[in-house]
Amino acid sequence: MRQEHKYTIKDYYFWKITLILAFASFFVFASTYVVQPLLPLFVQEFDVMVSESTLVLSMTIVGLIMGLIILGFLSDRVGRTFFIKFSLIGSVIPFFLIPLSDSFYLIVLLRFIQGFALAGLPAASLAYLNEEIDRRSVGVATALYISSNAIGGMAGRVVTGYLTDHYSWQTAFYVFAGIGVFISVLVFLFLPKSRFFEASRLPFKKDMEGMVFHLKNPAILVIIGIGVVLQFSFTSIWTYLPFHLESEPFSLSMEAISYTFLAYGLGVIGAPLAGWLAGKLNLKKVRIAGIIVLSMGAFITFSQSLIVIVIGLCVLCLGFFTAHSLTATSVTEHATHHKGSASSLYLVAYYVGVTLGSSAVGPIWNTAGWNGVVLLAGLLPLVYLVFVHVMQSRRSERVV
Repeated sequence: MRQEHKYTIKDYYFWKITLILAFASFFVFASTYVVQPLLPLFVQEFDVMVSESTLVLSMTIVGLIMGLIILGFLSDRVGRTFFIKFSLIGSVIPFFLIPLSDSFYLIVLLRFIQGFALAGLPAASLAYLNEEIDRRSVGVATALYISSNAIGGMAGRVVTGYLTDHYSWQTAFYVFAGIGVFISVLVFLFLPKSRFFEASRLPFKKDMEGMVFHLKNPAILVIIGIGVVLQFSFTSIWTYLPFHLESEPFSLSMEAISYTFLAYGLGVIGAPLAGWLAGKLNLKKVRIAGIIVLSMGAFITFSQSLIVIVIGLCVLCLGFFTAHSLTATSVTEHATHHKGSASSLYLVAYYVGVTLGSSAVGPIWNTAGWNGVVLLAGLLPLVYLVFVHVMQSRRSERVV
């Protein structure tokens, strides 16, 4: 009976909820990746190594992973809107504090705290959408929410590069603090209260049992592995790209480097295109095609031509968002129970890939430079595909 009262795409409140959460998601992803174009600058300004500079991104993701697990469990018990609001406030405050710090490792600590706070939105918002919006309309709301992720990640990088080149990185942080305050006000004033939230009364032990249940499922393990590998390769390219393009023979400014992140715009195209192709063809085949396209894009960036590198980055983004969107879709298909914890596991795997792709690739960059990073990023997804194919052939079970 309550299902009939959930908002549909024709309702004013459907658009109110969807647009407010899209704005919030935009800010969260912009905040997460705002430091990526600044890594070469931190090396110079704080006299740290390249691998150390990547900690401002990887430790943010470590905080995010911890937050997804802890805040995800708590949102099932306390409520959705509280954690959505907490996420925004907690992520805005570090933007005011970080520019005041002259210690690199204090900045890393503040970014870790910011990452934990940022997790509140993804931990609660998708559940909120599914609870408040009719199942026939929730797909549209979710697609807009995910598209804003890609736009936010792109804008965070591009705007930061531009503002830093023309003013300072501190100015960029204050600008994002202001944006965060504005969006927080919108959320506090206009985000409707939960009407269909029902607090979970299960002990945390049951949630953990759900996680363990999925880790015993070979199909879920393959999907989790894909999540790690995809994000590892994708992040490693984008993390070390600024270092590559600021050096000879390119010698690009930070503003010019930041414009390469506009390739993320293909993510807005890639995700819905992947869904359409999967419906027409076969999800498994389209996902494999996306992974191969990602590797092709990585290999194209071997070039010494800036134009060709940009083309490679566009191909990389198209392949990544195609494969990622379909892999995320596959999680709940293969999870027979505890579908929520299965989605959480995939998100954790996704962000583990971000952490490894940023800081763990440092030794490769130090010893083999850009070519080493590209070779690893391009080969790893292909090697994983072959490995899964061989293992599944032995078990006569095809998942990928």
